[in-house]
Amino acid sequence: MTDNLTKEQRRKNMKAIKSVSKLESIVSRELWNKGYRFRRNIKDLKGKPDISIKKYKTVIFIDSCFFHQCPLHGNLPSTNREFWERKLNSNVQRDREVNDYYNEKGWNLMRIWEHEVKEDLNKVIYNISEFIEKSK
Repeated sequence: MTDNLTKEQRRKNMKAIKSVSKLESIVSRELWNKGYRFRRNIKDLKGKPDISIKKYKTVIFIDSCFFHQCPLHGNLPSTNREFWERKLNSNVQRDREVNDYYNEKGWNLMRIWEHEVKEDLNKVIYNISEFIEKSK
């Protein structure tokens, strides 16, 4: 399938894509308002966690249902199927490696699905708060 945009148009579109999702921002804002202090997307931590608290050895990832292949909502596009299979499978494999890394290092790791945030933000914030408190 050929791209229907010029290289310059595609470049402009790709530059506009932000690395921080709206869901991440919403969850972070809620946690910050509850008094939790953390860092977002620290590059020197494996997997660049969405939220991290080094003091408590805690990392939290908010995973997109599509890109991380949620068992409930993960789907495979019908076009360019080979590419997407490779891409999404490598994402899932990388998630496993990141989980193993933090577990071996004794860190507290939590993964949240995109649909959980969309369904009940208050429940997610409560669960994260409980997780952080247990990590202290």
